[in-house]
Amino acid sequence: MAVKTLQNLLDEGVEGRGVLVRSDLNVPIDNGTITDPGRIIASVPTIKALVEAGAKVVVTAHLGRPKGAPDPAFSLAPVAARLSEELGRNVQLAGDVVGGDALARSEGLTDGDVLLLENIRFDARETSKDEAERTKLAKALVELVGDDGAFVSDGFGVVHRKQASVYDVAKLLPSYAGNLVATEVDVLAKLTEEPARPYAVVLGGSKVSDKLAVIEALAPQVDTLVIGGGMCFTFFAAQGYSVGNSLKQDEMIDTCKDLLDRFADVIHLPKDVVVADSFSADAEAKVVASHQIPDGWMGLDIGPESTKRFSAVLGAAKTIFWNGPMGVFEFEKFADGTRGVAEAIAGATAKGAFSVVGGGDSAAAVRSLGLPDDGFSHISTGGGASLEYLEGKELPGITALEGTA
Repeated sequence: MAVKTLQNLLDEGVEGRGVLVRSDLNVPIDNGTITDPGRIIASVPTIKALVEAGAKVVVTAHLGRPKGAPDPAFSLAPVAARLSEELGRNVQLAGDVVGGDALARSEGLTDGDVLLLENIRFDARETSKDEAERTKLAKALVELVGDDGAFVSDGFGVVHRKQASVYDVAKLLPSYAGNLVATEVDVLAKLTEEPARPYAVVLGGSKVSDKLAVIEALAPQVDTLVIGGGMCFTFFAAQGYSVGNSLKQDEMIDTCKDLLDRFADVIHLPKDVVVADSFSADAEAKVVASHQIPDGWMGLDIGPESTKRFSAVLGAAKTIFWNGPMGVFEFEKFADGTRGVAEAIAGATAKGAFSVVGGGDSAAAVRSLGLPDDGFSHISTGGGASLEYLEGKELPGITALEGTA
């Protein structure tokens, strides 16, 4: 990645300069309470380094998917409070994105101050397909840090998006990769450039269609491709099995047949599953063979035999990438498969394997199941961005930085 880094910016000097930081602070919030602060914590080192160097830091980020207009349900207020806590200093929250309050607050910043702008997606121009509209918003963001300002891209979870605060602003200011983005790219490069063997990939989640491109990209490169989660039932259907009321994508069955034909020696599917009579935490549950799912029942986790088999494969691996839970881990009764796979990956890591948890639900599962972050070599902050990188796709937020190097 031929880009300038945060260290380059610090070496150039930031004291008294405005620095716009695009962070990924898109954390889960339940009734105003942040349930997983992982992305906030991961964003702190870059912001802290700028603060300690005397920069006037303006942070922009999004939360959820508001419809291009202010919505109190998606306010960054809880994030500002938690970021203040993690930084050990007050973080102001602007009452708008690039309006009068944001401008007034930015003009009042002194060296080492931090201002968090309100949810960038409250402005419809952020995600507009019209480059001219996005550029107008980008120019308004630049105004907040001044002509001698700089831009630090530190939200890896959004670098696969061509959006104003990710892509367009990088063309208007001297731009640098924050610690988080630089680390993520370096880590993911290790998965594509001569990874240590055996190389195992674990994919879960609900839909085959969401993971098809990464399956196509990785299956020819890896030694083992473990498939669990809701997506495994479409593969079962491709084998001619009845899957009851389990999640299934009929339009992907032929695709799954083709994948099984081409990569039969690589793809590993569950041999047993935990089925339930309804989708609920207290549903009646039982373990059945993968080809014997009863009518009216749905698969909500991989079974104990599959967990044991997958764990053995993962325990022998030297490189592991995991994206997607093995079941509905949010319900304790259906969390054993995800827990077992996570523990196997952590065990392999302890023996020297290089392991990457691909963000999103996988990272949430690690934390909700009480496993330590340092049990894995790296926990990514960008599920979608991680997948697109491994698929070999161009990431606009990275190419924009490369254009400034």
